[in-house]
Amino acid sequence: MEDREGTIAVYMMASRYDGPIYTGVTANLLWRIRQHKDGSASGFTRKYKCTSLVWWEPHGVIVEAIRREKRIKKWPRQWKINLIEDRNPHWRDLWDELWAVPPNPGLKL
Repeated sequence: MEDREGTIAVYMMASRYDGPIYTGVTANLLWRIRQHKDGSASGFTRKYKCTSLVWWEPHGVIVEAIRREKRIKKWPRQWKINLIEDRNPHWRDLWDELWAVPPNPGLKL
């Protein structure tokens, strides 16, 4: 298995299509999604059982990712749905596919 440390990303988690959508940012995407899935992430995703990774977007530096996350969090729900469905129209859990993405050695924190 390749090392995925340092995968900076903005991501969205959901429990189902018509359920809550959580938008987050992380400097280690695999580690953070694993936390959401095993319930060790506290707060919103645990309370609402948002365990499916439905969208994610890699970033080169954490500052850019944080800016993007803040913008998306202000969006109306329908805009978030449109963003998800542009790449994931069936709201599949992208967790397994995430493992197929090679790490980016040029990422900087």
